Amino acid sequence: MNRIVLVLTCAFLGCGRPVVSPAPRALVPAMLLGDFQDDYGGRHTIGEAIWLHGSRARYHIVKWNVPGRYLIAQNDSANPGQPLRWTRIDWMLLPGMPPYEWGFCLTAYDAPSAAAAEATPAPNRAAPKTGCSGFPFSRMRRPEPPSSR
Repeated sequence: MNRIVLVLTCAFLGCGRPVVSPAPRALVPAMLLGDFQDDYGGRHTIGEAIWLHGSRARYHIVKWNVPGRYLIAQNDSANPGQPLRWTRIDWMLLPGMPPYEWGFCLTAYDAPSAAAAEATPAPNRAAPKTGCSGFPFSRMRRPEPPSSR
């Protein structure tokens, strides 16, 4: 009997696997999708349902709030820090800062639930150099194509 309850609980809750329900493509801003390099040299690949940061950090996107300019994601179980916790990533456009197109802030990265991550107050987009909990937004640009020598 206990085994049946455990199996049903795992089926319902996912037993540690990230809950992924990507937003429809029409809702996801195209400028946020693809390959990017941040101003610290980090590489990012962003899709409708996943954000990859380098080769080790994965964030499973469960909600895009386009009007609020943020997303909610569950950290992958294999992430080196805060596995299976919840993250809120806020973004902002960076007009007049080429080659950087936009910036992001890990507003929450260790929340106990998706609701807690979403309830985290938004960063101060009016102060992109300090508005991310006293730190700058990480600026994002498309990687340069390889040179053809």
